[in-house]
Amino acid sequence: MSSNDKQPEEPPAGGPEQLALIRETVRKAAVPKAKPRTWRGAPLAKELPVARVMVNKGALHLDQFFDYAVPEELDASAQPGVRVRVRFGAGAHRVREGRREGGGLIDGFLIERRAESDYGGALAALAYVVSPEPVLSPQMLALARAVADRYAGSLADVLQLAVPPRNGRAESKPSPEPLPPPPAPGPGTWARYGRGPAFLEALSGRGTPRAVWTALPGPHWPDELARAVAAALSSGRGALVVVPDGRRAARVDAALTALLGAGRHAVLTAESGPEQRYRQWLAVRRGSVRAVVGTRAAMFAPVPDLGLVAIWDDGDSSHSDDNAPFPHVREVLELRAAHDACGFLLGSTSCTVEAAQLVESGWAVPLVADRAQVRAAAPLVRTVGDQELARDEAARAARLPSLAWQAVRDGLKSGPVLVQVPRRGYVPRLACERCRTPARCRHCAGPLQAPDERELRCAWCGLDEPEWHCAACGSTRLRAQIVGARRTAEELGRAFPAVPVRTSGRDHVLDSVPGRPALVVATPGAEPVADGGYAAALLLDGWAMLGRPDLRAGEEALRRWIAAGSLVRGQQDGGTVVVVAEPTLRPVQALVRWDPVGHALRELAERAELGFPPVSRMAEVTGSPQAVAEFLVTAELPADAEVLGPVPLPVTEPGRTRRPKDPPVGERWERALLRVPPGSGAALATALKTAQAARLARGGAETVRIRVDPPDIG
Repeated sequence: MSSNDKQPEEPPAGGPEQLALIRETVRKAAVPKAKPRTWRGAPLAKELPVARVMVNKGALHLDQFFDYAVPEELDASAQPGVRVRVRFGAGAHRVREGRREGGGLIDGFLIERRAESDYGGALAALAYVVSPEPVLSPQMLALARAVADRYAGSLADVLQLAVPPRNGRAESKPSPEPLPPPPAPGPGTWARYGRGPAFLEALSGRGTPRAVWTALPGPHWPDELARAVAAALSSGRGALVVVPDGRRAARVDAALTALLGAGRHAVLTAESGPEQRYRQWLAVRRGSVRAVVGTRAAMFAPVPDLGLVAIWDDGDSSHSDDNAPFPHVREVLELRAAHDACGFLLGSTSCTVEAAQLVESGWAVPLVADRAQVRAAAPLVRTVGDQELARDEAARAARLPSLAWQAVRDGLKSGPVLVQVPRRGYVPRLACERCRTPARCRHCAGPLQAPDERELRCAWCGLDEPEWHCAACGSTRLRAQIVGARRTAEELGRAFPAVPVRTSGRDHVLDSVPGRPALVVATPGAEPVADGGYAAALLLDGWAMLGRPDLRAGEEALRRWIAAGSLVRGQQDGGTVVVVAEPTLRPVQALVRWDPVGHALRELAERAELGFPPVSRMAEVTGSPQAVAEFLVTAELPADAEVLGPVPLPVTEPGRTRRPKDPPVGERWERALLRVPPGSGAALATALKTAQAARLARGGAETVRIRVDPPDIG
């Protein structure tokens, strides 16, 4: 008999038991394969086995915390504030061995550990902990919730703005040891302001002063901001400064380095790159650095023990986020000042209506210089109106008045000359032909327009205005006027062939120019800084800025003019500014007097009388006509809410640049404005959020876009 024909030997005693043991071992060995999914069969943490998680789903109807089971193996790393991955979307019927299974993997933040869950059914387990680094503190969570509630948004959307994406390489490197607090700084040029030294002393003494600072023109504001930061650091606390763009962040960065040395502050801007930015952000969160300078996203920087939050140039549109729920830096920093009980500083060479309201309400005190200091620092401002242009042969022939030519000639003898030309895209609305008062609706005070060039119609409420007359002078004639030049750079180059002409705009923005003679043509907001200041500046096409279809047209024009004029040398050094606009208009007069605060206070008084923001709270609802109509019917708005509109929005044509607020290409959308009086803003936001969440929960309903406190309301 061959060996292949041999019968198998009898198994030894206990054989079946050994086979069962082998099978059980195989089963146990297979358990780890399921760990990233369900942790099926794995024991739970002995203490606090439930994790409350904020899943990264921005839908309003999912704006809540969800409970998950904590496997014992993740007990040590699953701490509050860390990033986790969880299974989301599994049905209650998919339960095996006491664990809910299925659903897609999604990011989230672990909010807290609990002994038991409020949910009575089976819990899914945490898939895994992405990183043991706690990136979400309780203070930041509370701030994010307050921002979400104010803007009718979801907590997940705010956290996406507040916490930057993870970078493993940056996270693996340790942060430097923190430096001791610096000494209290001297007042420096803060001595030019009546309450300036006292403001710094309050910060150094761990006080919480709140101020609206109208900065004098000139190059000193970065150093003054740096001294305010140094005063907060000297008290052992942190400081946060938010500026509109990377160019101004670089100026404050240089001022802080010159005053305090390297290693005491972090710069959080998009130009840094994701790894460097996250490394700097981690240094702040870990307490290695206690001061931050950055752009818009830095408003959520996790600075421990805040002593000061500051914003520069709050009227700049860059401070308003284009991602839901569209928070504004100024409002977020006001919330931080209240939540963290720290100092607050709003600074600008101009003054917005919101800043004036903070002072008028007593929430903040003004930091201003006396008129003697203003006259010494500001340039001489001269105006050219329509009557001068009509009589000026040079203006008719070359689109520039003789006064402007003369200012250019004189300025080029001693330095560069700035020429500010509004960028394309400003579309004027209608104004009285006689006194230039903007034409507004008698029903809601919205701007009037003539879409078919015959009938007047309100852009807010959509009502016709067949018998308009000017409330200021009684005239019944309207005009839409733009005065200025399209070929400014070319004409200046031909007129001054021996002088170099440089341009700065959207495609190419210059940071600085040398102090030698040159012509610098720039769009508003892109003006480079000149070494030693500009000798003169021309502010052209004033009506193109004043005639913008926006409630803030005058305020914005004055802000941009003052920003450009602040780069010009003072009057005592021969600095001159020529503005081509009607001299009798309020923004032009405020520029001539260099009085942005007075202009803001008058605007605030008028808006209070007419019920305009910021005295009232306003929200916009946009979408298809059917969706907007359904939303307005189902939303339980406050009793004192006023609905303006809806009115059709311009159709976005193919091939044109689409801004974030524009409708999708080719679609017809409408917009409704909702206005409530002071004190009802929170109720309006809650009603909008509830109505939107209900629509999303039903499914199939066409969504609408909601924006609380829209920056442009027409």
